[in-house]
Amino acid sequence: MNTTFNPLVMKHVASENNSDNATSNASYSNTTTLVCNKIIIPHELFLTIGLLSLLENILVVLAIIKNRNLHSPMYYFICCLAVSDMLVSVSNVVETMFMLLIDQGVLVVTFNIIRNMDNIIDMMICSSVVSSLSFLGAITADRYITIFYALRYHSIMTTQRAVAIIIAIWVASTISSTLFITYYKNNAVIICLITFFLFMLILMAAMYLHMFTLAHLHAKRITAFYKNRRQNQATSMKGAVTLLILLGIFLICWGPFFLHLTLIVTCPKNPHCLCFFNHFNLFLILIICNSFIDPIIYAFRSQELRKTLKELLLCSW
Repeated sequence: MNTTFNPLVMKHVASENNSDNATSNASYSNTTTLVCNKIIIPHELFLTIGLLSLLENILVVLAIIKNRNLHSPMYYFICCLAVSDMLVSVSNVVETMFMLLIDQGVLVVTFNIIRNMDNIIDMMICSSVVSSLSFLGAITADRYITIFYALRYHSIMTTQRAVAIIIAIWVASTISSTLFITYYKNNAVIICLITFFLFMLILMAAMYLHMFTLAHLHAKRITAFYKNRRQNQATSMKGAVTLLILLGIFLICWGPFFLHLTLIVTCPKNPHCLCFFNHFNLFLILIICNSFIDPIIYAFRSQELRKTLKELLLCSW
């Protein structure tokens, strides 16, 4: 992806830093052996992965809507996580198609149109990262409650509360992404996003540590009278493991992007940091891959969801 049409506002910052410091970077290269090769990823690859991930996440949403057995708070949150991934997929497909049409000379647009499109796409991606982290946190909390408060779960995590949490997350994501795009040149906004990312990771890690260290002790205390609870707890632990996998994939795919943001704040003019910025396309493809991988994990870990997805695919044929 070129620097004339950027999928994220932070790419504007990186490209500005690259251009502003081109002279200093060149002089630095004369005195050192620093080699900085830019990774070029074809537009067609972005488009292909984007379309596949969009199709996958649409199928996940339709499967959860169709199957009443999946109408539970955890699957509501998973459905919203799929919608968050769709935001990345849609923004990627629209942007890549836009760039391909421009490169082929089919579409001629003004700078203002490009800038407005860029802002819309950036808002979608920023909203996606905030909502994805929030829904991962909501699913973690849901699994935590099912393990440690199994007998009270249905009174604690009601459908009404789940809907309220979903609405609150989407409203907060929309507001935060709007503020982020409006004040993207202010480092304080970037720091807030990085802080939110780290806070959510630490919070989820703490809950997981508690779940996996004490769940085994809880299971031993369950008597034969609570055999059904033992089965429910095993199911809850399976859900927790699934979420742990999702969280690990999220960290791998989004981690380089947040490192990119951190370097923009801490060392925007350092030659080594400028070299790291050149790999931004690789970070973008990782983000899109996250949207592509998540539905595969849902289907692999949930037999009920996998069965419904098969039914949808067979009906489509």
